[in-house]
Amino acid sequence: MKTIQSKFDIAKIDFDSTVKYMVDKITYICDKIGPRAPGSPEELKAQESMAEDLKKWSDKVEIEGFTVHRQAFMGFIPFTVAMAIIATVLFFFKPVIGFGLTILGFIPLVLEFLMYKQFIDPLFKGHPSHNVFATRKASGETKKRIIFIGHADSQYEWILNYKLGGTGMKLFLIPAVVGLIVCCISSLVKFIVVDLKGITTPGCNTFFLILGIVLCVFIIPYVGFLFFQSHTKNVPGANDNLSGCLTSMAVLKLMDENDVRFENTDVCVMLSGSEEAGLRGAKAYAKKHKKELKEIETVVVACDTMRDMEYMAVYDRDLSGTLQHDAQAKALVKQAALNCGFDIPYSSIYLGACDAAAFTQAGIKATGFAAMDPTPPRYYHTRLDTPELLIPEALEAGAKVLLETACLYDEEGLK
Repeated sequence: MKTIQSKFDIAKIDFDSTVKYMVDKITYICDKIGPRAPGSPEELKAQESMAEDLKKWSDKVEIEGFTVHRQAFMGFIPFTVAMAIIATVLFFFKPVIGFGLTILGFIPLVLEFLMYKQFIDPLFKGHPSHNVFATRKASGETKKRIIFIGHADSQYEWILNYKLGGTGMKLFLIPAVVGLIVCCISSLVKFIVVDLKGITTPGCNTFFLILGIVLCVFIIPYVGFLFFQSHTKNVPGANDNLSGCLTSMAVLKLMDENDVRFENTDVCVMLSGSEEAGLRGAKAYAKKHKKELKEIETVVVACDTMRDMEYMAVYDRDLSGTLQHDAQAKALVKQAALNCGFDIPYSSIYLGACDAAAFTQAGIKATGFAAMDPTPPRYYHTRLDTPELLIPEALEAGAKVLLETACLYDEEGLK
């Protein structure tokens, strides 16, 4: 077996058979196993199927369990909506109580949905979920490692996106959040002006009456928010994120088929579970293995939806824009893409997150890599995300970039 210290000659590699394998594998999982809710038997079956393939190209493949409370991530929605509607009614009678209810409504929304904290998880039933971790060892002493991650689970359907598309969905979600903010501020202001200072002039009363009517209009998007996500129907998830899983796996496949092993760099693939439930698989792995991940230099690249070529990017900021990924990890993937002929930009996830965020939070150098329209597209988290929507050219591009990332990291390390 060859040991190389320089990048593959991309032009001499047969990607056609690998792309066919990727499409066929995704199609098999979607058709034969089906949708894969976080912590479901189908999630595990898909992981086991992919793990069998990884065993052909890896020295070690492990399946590690953890517990996920899969409905907790979006479980705040009925509570937050109820707080918003009740607070709107109380604006007319007891604004101070309404103010308190809006604060209560905000807490799980911010901590669970925006910050991905496991805040209300204990209130929901636990389910067994799993992570798959495959390692292609260095031929000599391991001095560094690179990990490519794709998540094996698929999301419960986003009903509003399926019915209205990304732009239409935002016409409900954004007003709902804005309404909660406005209700919170308005309730506090009315409490101070009317209840504390006792100002009840006709002009003041008219102002607050009109403001109350405006707040009532926001009840429409509040109710729409209740139908944001189904709690029973799971989606196929061909692009999000079997495409990321197979793109990551392609690195080990191509290394094995080309009889290549790095001398001092381990190349690993992780198929995480329950990413759609708030990065729970990546968080569980990063927490359990933090010590060993820091014992030698490690860089993590989370590969998500690989489809919309014009939006291919390296993620700069994550976790709803609150978290910045490692500069060296970002530069590594960006340079690898440039080496493959793709001058891709840095981009940010301003609503949501990818698995890289869990590792960055744990102090591990990480970044995300994806090719998806951020609008989002209508197939995103809907029943439309089927194998028929796969773009083989995007899968090939993703495999090339990740393969080049591994080679560049082995040859030059982090700069």
